[in-house]
Amino acid sequence: MNAVFARLAPRTLRGRLALVALTTATLLMVILTVVFNTVVRRHLQHTADDELRTRAAAVATTVDTSGPTVRVLESTNDRLLDANVWIYSGSRLLEQPPSGAAPLTRIADELAAHGGRRCVTAGRHGPVRLCAQPVAGPQSAATVVTALDLSPYRSSADALLLGSLALDGVMLVCTYALTRLAVARALRPVRTMTDQATQWSAVASEERFGAMNRPVELALLGTSLDALLDRIRAVLRHERQLTGELSHELRTPLSRIIAELDWWQARPRPAEDTRATHAVIADAAQSMRTICDTLLNEARDGVPGAPGTGTAEVLPALRRLVAADPDVPVRLTVVVDAEDPRLEAGVPPALLERIVSPLLANAFRYARTGVAVHACRATDGHGGVRIDITDDGPGVPAEFTGDLFQPGRRADPGDGHGGAGLGLPLARRLARSVGGEVGHDERHTPGARFVVSLPAG
Repeated sequence: MNAVFARLAPRTLRGRLALVALTTATLLMVILTVVFNTVVRRHLQHTADDELRTRAAAVATTVDTSGPTVRVLESTNDRLLDANVWIYSGSRLLEQPPSGAAPLTRIADELAAHGGRRCVTAGRHGPVRLCAQPVAGPQSAATVVTALDLSPYRSSADALLLGSLALDGVMLVCTYALTRLAVARALRPVRTMTDQATQWSAVASEERFGAMNRPVELALLGTSLDALLDRIRAVLRHERQLTGELSHELRTPLSRIIAELDWWQARPRPAEDTRATHAVIADAAQSMRTICDTLLNEARDGVPGAPGTGTAEVLPALRRLVAADPDVPVRLTVVVDAEDPRLEAGVPPALLERIVSPLLANAFRYARTGVAVHACRATDGHGGVRIDITDDGPGVPAEFTGDLFQPGRRADPGDGHGGAGLGLPLARRLARSVGGEVGHDERHTPGARFVVSLPAG
């Protein structure tokens, strides 16, 4: 049964609201129609009773009850008064209508025998109303019973019932039509806002509904749509950022693979060199896999390696990064050292490499003669690990330091060096995700120094 109702129910909001309004109006019309026609029928019956009592009072003026016996006086309107009138002395019938309808006479006899003022309706031979009116006297008493045909009253009541039903039908049709029109007009701005939100979300537009003057309900809807558009834009921005970071980080191992393949294909190599080439390619491929896993986990969960989920030996990891980078110019002198060779950071090895790798690539790109990488324990009192990456290049322009860690920003895009401005922001974001930090030491000159702070292992 519920499935049948579900299939028959309107699928649009306009249809459902119109159906609710129609159902409510129908119930209200039925109640009002029943009450109205009940009141009308009672009123018509009281009117008929008043007419019968008026006629009985007129007939009572022709009844003499002053003597020991009841006498009916003759008058000029006898025929009019005798129509549907019975006069009794006690239970003895004195006068009756000329027609003398037997069924009505029996009912009149019962009313007279019962005594008092009483009215009944006889419906066997048509709707007829009979009322008894006692006439008291000094020495005798009489009863006048009058009858009235209720057919005209019933016809009026039936006509009113049909008229009210027709009016109800017209009102329900008008209610349904007007409700659909009103709801359609009220929902028109909602459809417009939905279309606008769809267009804005498709192109990541910055337009929003918040500043528009709308009713309270539509203003709340606009606020919800604005929040949804902001989330969609943030997701699209995060997706573009993740794509850029993946391409940025995969560039180094991919360059190693391409360089090894070019070297191997230049001329035939012995089996030992071929195995060495395969090992380098496999190591680079594993590095690419590690990069993808690390960045995708961070993008999905926001915590690629929370403090306490792993440790990494700092010095071996730094040396491995420098040795595996094929873009290190031969002119550079690279020094990697640590105050304690056993120094450990409280982050997984893969995450440590992803944090330091963009900083090393940046130093190799801009250094003139040398790059120094030094690891030590932090002196801030928290017992963390500090890694300094220093180069002797041109350094960071003072006016650009505020935008240094903004994604996609470079101090001089036309300086002849590659890069998309994503490495430094990625390093800082990954470091902060494990409770660390990446910063720029503005006091160091000449060249540039970047400082990585990580929890201790």
